[in-house]
Formats: sequence, structure tokens, C-alpha cells
Amino acid sequence: MRQPEYLRTVQGFVRRELIGREAELDSLAPAPLPLYERWADTGLANWWLPKEHGGLGMSLEESVRIVNELAYGDAGAAFTLFIPVLTTSMVAWYGGEELRRRHLDDLGSGFCATLGSEHAAGSELGRITTTVRREGDTLVLNGEKAFSTDADFARFLVVVARAEDNPAQFQAVLVPRDTPGVTMDKRWDVIGLRSSATYQVSLSNCRVPAENALQGNGLRLLEVGLNASRILIATTALGIARRVRDVCMDYAKTKSVKGSPLLGNAVFASRLGQFEMQIDVMANQCLTAAREYDAIAARPDAGEEFLRVGALKSALTTKMFCGQTGWQIAATASEMFGGLGYTHEAVIGKLLRDVRYVSIVEAGDDVLRDLVFTRFVVPVSKRT
Repeated sequence: MRQPEYLRTVQGFVRRELIGREAELDSLAPAPLPLYERWADTGLANWWLPKEHGGLGMSLEESVRIVNELAYGDAGAAFTLFIPVLTTSMVAWYGGEELRRRHLDDLGSGFCATLGSEHAAGSELGRITTTVRREGDTLVLNGEKAFSTDADFARFLVVVARAEDNPAQFQAVLVPRDTPGVTMDKRWDVIGLRSSATYQVSLSNCRVPAENALQGNGLRLLEVGLNASRILIATTALGIARRVRDVCMDYAKTKSVKGSPLLGNAVFASRLGQFEMQIDVMANQCLTAAREYDAIAARPDAGEEFLRVGALKSALTTKMFCGQTGWQIAATASEMFGGLGYTHEAVIGKLLRDVRYVSIVEAGDDVLRDLVFTRFVVPVSKRT
């Protein structure tokens, strides 16, 4: 079957800009990398943005196919380019008309970011201490956020905060990046995804119009937004796993074991056969989860339905499965390289570090296991 034009464009970008540039992409170079401007030149920047806001309006299923190809080249680049979907989906469904027009219409090829996590709260977002208070027609935000990818070069941020006058109430507030009081405290020296840029951010008396608040409970809105990004994070594991398989095949063409090419070794063949089975299941799982998401997104009441559903089971299980399976594939492959696999000389070490993030960001696996248990295993009558 002939590839869609958009996918051929992505594959061309990956060949030109990502493959063979592992040293540059793994260097924690100043952000954003120039290659992100060249990505914008393809016309695919923020490809999922609704057409009414100047985007291509592509589905999450199409997004899975795009991210799969991008992550094959570099998972950090893929993460940088798709993670704004978390922010834009929250604004598109729960922002006021004027807010959407002003910020989504003007986003173009730019970036945006979400500020949710905090050091003390960890995965328990109900314990966040960043506050928001209303002063007339203005909202004032104060606090510190631990991890936010793309934040420094974002056009705007969506900050999840606790209402100062009502600790049980949470809001999600859009804050333009150039708002006085927004400070990038540091860029994290991450182990993998080093072509991305993740920041610790402080907010000190940041003042924005009251209409910048999104409609609904901020924690619930964040939970809805995470559905798309979790599925795409899972997809990066798929792209990495495919690259691992191909790196192993290239290695096997030149490596000999007991006087014979590794390519003809039965143990090697069985492992690569196992990889292929796992990759196939990962791909099917990512596409299935994306189609469930798309079915809801196509409804006229999509925002309300996502609020009712909350976290999609398929998004949670897909991220868990792909993270664990991708790690297993990369770890097994690194052993096949012997001592070389534990050096920076072979790309397999980078792929191993990159895939680990899938089981860590946007809730680690233990957090997701507990969420799946409480939401989907415990009988409704026994839930608290």
C-alpha cells in the first residue's frame, strides 16, 4: 500500500535531520534545536490542531503514524514536537472562544507547554501547592513547577493550580510565556531524550486576565489532556523498538560468532523474531487506543464526554505495555552488543536511555497500575 504523502514527508525529514546525527541529538545542545524550524518548513508543525485554528486537523491515529516515524529517528525530537498536544487539547475543549482564537489561531508552528507536576506532590497532583487567586478581573499565580518540556520557548503555558481561597478547587490557567514573574529556574540534565528541553519553572505574582482560566476542574482537565499525550508517549517506544531491531540487523551483518555470521545464528534469529512479534502488538495497541480517542474527539460533545470518561483505560494500558515492552527489547538488544552496548560508541546505548522515559513521565507504571486497579478493576459499588 502506498504511504500517505504526509508520512513520506515525515520519513524524508527523519532521514535528513535525525538518522546519523545521534551525537548532536544526544548532546543537550541549546534549545530549541534549529531542526525544529526545519520541521516547521514541512508544513506539519502542530499537525493535530483543529482546522478552525489554522492547523491540519489530523487525527490521533495519524499522529501515531507520524510519531512512530519521528521516534525511529530520535525520541527526543518526537517528544518535543508532539507534547504540545496536551496543552492545545485542553485549551481547544475548555477555553473560551476569545481565548482559543487569540492563542490557538496564533500558535502556527510555535510551541506551548503544560505545568502540572511539583516536587513535593510527585504523582499526587491533588497535593500541589501552586496557587491562583482572583483580584477583580485578574488571576494571580504563585508557585514552582518541577518538569515542563518546551516551556522556555513556548508561546504560552497552561498552569494547573489550587485556588487560594478554596484548597479543594483547582484551575487550569493559560499564562503567556512573556508574562512578568514567569522564570525558568533551570533546564534539567536528563538521561535520555536529550534533544528535548525540560525545565523547572517558578511563578511569582504572575497576573493574567480572569478569562484565561479554562472551564472545569483543573485536575480533571489535565487528566483529559493526558489521554492523547500518553498514547503518543507509548508510540515513541514503538519507534525506538523498530530502530533497535534494525540496528541489531545491521550489527549482525558484520559480527561473527564461532566463525559464522551472527545473522545466521539461531539464538539471534529467535530474539529478533520475538522483537518483531512484540513490535507488531505494540503498533496494534497504539493504533487501537488512538482510534478510541478519535471516536470520542469526533463527537459534537467531545469535551463533555472526555470529562465524563476521564482517563481512558486504553491510554493507560498502552503506555504501560509499550514502555515495559520497549525497555525489554532495548535491554535485550544491548546485551547482544556485549561491552560495546555499554558504551557511547554504539547507538544502542542511546536507544536504551531514551526508551526508559516511557515508563516514567506522565505517571510512572506503579501510579498507572494503581489507577487502572481503582478505576477499572475494583467494582463500581466498592469504589471510594
